[in-house]
Amino acid sequence: MPRHDVLIDDILRFNVACAAMIDPTKIRYSEEFRRLCEQNKCGHYGKNWMCPPAVGTYEDLRAKANRYKGGLVFQTVHQLSHSRDRKALREAFKAHDESLNKIIKHLRDRYSIEEILPLGAGPCIHCEECSCHNGEKCRFPDRAVASLESHGIDVGALMNLCGMSYKFEKHSVTLVGAVLFNT
Repeated sequence: MPRHDVLIDDILRFNVACAAMIDPTKIRYSEEFRRLCEQNKCGHYGKNWMCPPAVGTYEDLRAKANRYKGGLVFQTVHQLSHSRDRKALREAFKAHDESLNKIIKHLRDRYSIEEILPLGAGPCIHCEECSCHNGEKCRFPDRAVASLESHGIDVGALMNLCGMSYKFEKHSVTLVGAVLFNT
């Protein structure tokens, strides 16, 4: 494993605003955050393999995440014309996922890290329409990404742990992702 400062410098090249290394045992979980998904404000609850309830139970996902020894948290920041600009928000999530995919590839290629749990922001948007809609299996299980929230992770507490600010602004959106890994 590389020095933390070297890895952070590497990651910042992937359209990442800031990044920090974390000890996954310090992540704060809460079923309350998982229950927020049930309110279905994003419209993906029960309609996406990487969203609840299809992604798995809170207990199973937390146990899975707790098997990892290292972690990297990052933020991407995207400008919006206004906070309800759906098209710009979708593009922001796509760009965030692209950064996440570059980070994963970098960890695998440069540091030979294969055991990785990627966690994104919001629902998996790898496919234009999730096969969950049709009751079919996930078409790309090796590329599908669940969110921090689907795992019950308190993103605000995670930002505090990393020393990062987490603010909501009228003309920008800050998205958070993480990569948990074993070396």
